[in-house]
Amino acid sequence: MSKKMLQEMNDQIQREMESAYIYLSMAAYFDGMNLPGFAKWMKIQFQEEQAHAMKFYEFIIDRGGKVSLQPINQPPVDFNSPLEVFEKSLAHEKKVTGHINDLYSLAIEEKDYASRPLLHWFIEEQVEEEANAGAIVDMLKMIKDNSSAILMLDRELGKREPPSEVEGEDE
Repeated sequence: MSKKMLQEMNDQIQREMESAYIYLSMAAYFDGMNLPGFAKWMKIQFQEEQAHAMKFYEFIIDRGGKVSLQPINQPPVDFNSPLEVFEKSLAHEKKVTGHINDLYSLAIEEKDYASRPLLHWFIEEQVEEEANAGAIVDMLKMIKDNSSAILMLDRELGKREPPSEVEGEDE
């Protein structure tokens, strides 16, 4: 693995951990609003982002590289509505997609064939991440301030189960 790819993957570990922290902050917002379903959804996102960071961590180790952990920024803690939270979540996922795409471009440029399968998995994951957040944004826009509908959506989001990679199972 080139020095540049190693640095970029270490940077991605930082971004994934920062993403986890952002989702945990969003979960805290929903817990504070007594919306346990929304909070559970965000806590699963938190776990997924940690699992994503560990995929990069393990990959670096497997390739003989050195993991270099970096500080993460404090996430936002104040939000105005569930819609704003999910709009921020969607925007954040789009930003992450850009970073993953940049990593894949670097792998192509450097003919780093070993990194491509890992990065391809992340490309597919980001399609799913954006679709999930986007669908909830659309629902919240339809709901507006209808508290009964928000409670129904809260109940629905509370049914989410973590994917096997988050629970520690192999794919």
